[in-house]
Amino acid sequence: MTNTAQAREISDEDRLRADLYDFLGALLARPPNQALLAQTAALEGDSSPLGKAIDQLARVAAVQTAKAAEAEFNLLFIGLGRGELLPYASYYMTGFLNERPLALLRNDMLPLRITRSPSVFEPEDNIAALMEMMAGLITGKFSAPATLQAQKTFWNKHIGPWARHFYSDLESARNSVLYASVGTVGRLFLEIEREAFRMTATQT
Repeated sequence: MTNTAQAREISDEDRLRADLYDFLGALLARPPNQALLAQTAALEGDSSPLGKAIDQLARVAAVQTAKAAEAEFNLLFIGLGRGELLPYASYYMTGFLNERPLALLRNDMLPLRITRSPSVFEPEDNIAALMEMMAGLITGKFSAPATLQAQKTFWNKHIGPWARHFYSDLESARNSVLYASVGTVGRLFLEIEREAFRMTATQT
């Protein structure tokens, strides 16, 4: 996605949320290089379930090589013809690629000033792109930082209906090693987001 506006000041909590969305997006967009693996290995969680999952991910990343991570990524998401998982909203919500969820997402991207980068060829309803979009909405990457209600609306339409299911599938995928821990972090994070949005009163 392209940056069309400077980020504005946001709370520390929202910055952390955006960072985690961006981090998940980076791990899911392409195989992690050695620098990203080192960054992942340096993460420290707390005593919460999400914090423990982050610690587990760090431990796995610490013994991974970029070559092994690339092989795992290819088996999961590329494969011969297709990978073990198809990380697209259209597929999870309809059973087919490039269906109505993608069209609805593209319609919602326009007023939010979110555009696909010319160097990206994946459909916009890819899980990595949606993680990046949520981060950008929080920080104001695409325009002004989105209100909590606007974030909730986007999340409920384009992420909530399917992404936790995808992360659960990633946890248990046959070829998941590093990405099993990514799946746990993603699932727990989205469960927290779901509950936080559920408790959010309507805002303008």
